[in-house]
Amino acid sequence: MTKLLLTLFLLSGLTFMSCKESSKQKTNTEKTKTDSVDSLTIYQTENLIIKKLSNHIYEHISYLNTDDYGKVGCNGMLVINENKGIVFDTPTDNKSSLELINFVTNKLKTEIIAIIPTHFHEDCIGGIEEFEKHNIQTYATSQTIELLKDNGQNFSKPIKEFDNSQTINIGNKKVYAEYFGEGHTKDNIIGYFPEDNAIFGGCLIKKVGASKGYLGDANTDKWSETVREIKLKYPKTKIVIPGHGKSGGTELFDYTIELFELK
Repeated sequence: MTKLLLTLFLLSGLTFMSCKESSKQKTNTEKTKTDSVDSLTIYQTENLIIKKLSNHIYEHISYLNTDDYGKVGCNGMLVINENKGIVFDTPTDNKSSLELINFVTNKLKTEIIAIIPTHFHEDCIGGIEEFEKHNIQTYATSQTIELLKDNGQNFSKPIKEFDNSQTINIGNKKVYAEYFGEGHTKDNIIGYFPEDNAIFGGCLIKKVGASKGYLGDANTDKWSETVREIKLKYPKTKIVIPGHGKSGGTELFDYTIELFELK
C-alpha cells in the first residue's frame, strides 16, 4: 500500500512539472504578442494589432519570422484626418496588410490614400502587393526604389518618387516624409505629423533598452548624427514610434543616439 501511494505521488508530481513546463514554453512563445497588447489596443488578431495613440495617430504591429531574432513584432504608423489615411510601412505580409486595409476602411470609415515605406527591407514592404491591389498610391524615395529594384522587388503600379522630402495633404492637414541621413540603412526616412507632434522613426529609431539589431545595411558611424538632426528639428515631439518595440517620446531619440555614439 505504501509503495502504491509513493508511486501515485511521484506520478502526480511529474504531471505537475510537465504542465508547468508546457505552460512556460507557451508563455515564451506568446511573449512577443502579449507584450504588444495594452489599453491602447483597438484591434487584435493572430496577425495584426492596432493601437490608437492620439486623436490622429495609430500604430500597427505585425510579425516577421526571422532566423536570427525569432518572431519579431514590426511597427508602422497610420495617420487619419477627415476620413483620409496615410500608412507608413506596410504590415509584414499581404494577409495582415489586408486586415489593416479592411479595418481602416470598414471600421474607421477612412480611405487610405498613400503607403510610404521608410526603407527597403521586408518589414516595410512585405504587404505592398495588397496595397497595390486596392489602388493605394505608393510613395518612396529614389534611393528606396533603387534598392528595392536591386533586390528584385517588382511593382504592379507606378510609384510616386521623391528625393529628400514629400508633403501629402490629408484633409486640411499635412503629413511629411523626410530623409535626414544614413543609419539603419542608407535610405531610411521618417514620417511626421505636426498636429499630434508624432514621428514614425521606423528602424532608424530604437526602443529604449533595445540592442543594435541587424546591421547588415547600416552606417553606424552616421546613425547618431542622423537621429540628432531629427531631434533638433522637432524638439516638441511627443509621440515616437520605433520600427520594433514600445513607442514613447523623445527618450527614444536619446537612447538611439547614445547606443550608436562614436566612442
